[in-house]
Amino acid sequence: MHDNLGMTMGMFIHDEVPTDEVERREKAVSALADSVRDLVDATIRTTVADDELAAVRAEVDGLVARLRTAQLPGPAGVRYNSEGRSWNWGNAVVGRGNAVAPPVDIVHDGFGSAYAEMTLGAAYEGPPGMVHGGVSALMLDQIMGETASGFRRLTMTGTLTLRYRRPLPLGPVRMEARIAHEEGRKITVEAQIGVRGEDAAVEATGLFLIPSWAPLAETEQGWSRSAEG
Repeated sequence: MHDNLGMTMGMFIHDEVPTDEVERREKAVSALADSVRDLVDATIRTTVADDELAAVRAEVDGLVARLRTAQLPGPAGVRYNSEGRSWNWGNAVVGRGNAVAPPVDIVHDGFGSAYAEMTLGAAYEGPPGMVHGGVSALMLDQIMGETASGFRRLTMTGTLTLRYRRPLPLGPVRMEARIAHEEGRKITVEAQIGVRGEDAAVEATGLFLIPSWAPLAETEQGWSRSAEG
């Protein structure tokens, strides 16, 4: 995201759903997304006969129709309540309702530093047996944005520079990120992704911006928690 794309605070939706209800719903949405994620992997790997594919497709189409009976009119967006709880279940990296997301659980081990471990399977393949380079960039952008924010302020990606040192194999991977420099509304973050215990496969440096429409005094609000990327 960039500061000049017309984004405003009005795009973050204040929704007074009680936190316990948000968490109950999140568990249910996450469980369904886990099953759909398995479906995606099974679709990629399956070798069943064509008539069985057609039968499964008919069942899936029926399930989609059931879910379409009640849905949001547009994107899921970022929602937050006055208790400081925010949720962004459609996020492409950490979204609990998004079967495209691994999803990634990012651990913040102090302001300005974060890491995450996840397993990337067939849905994220680029070269044979390797993670697609764009997937690495996507995930690094997410952890770097969260690191810049620290859930204390709203930040958006200004620039992202990546160096691909070696192929990243499918399977368990680890990301790490840290704030390298700050100046006013500009935060520089460095990060890497690779196999734990080995040299980084991809290194990244990013410039993250606190938007001019997000006054510094307001960036402590809880809605910033799911707004990175």
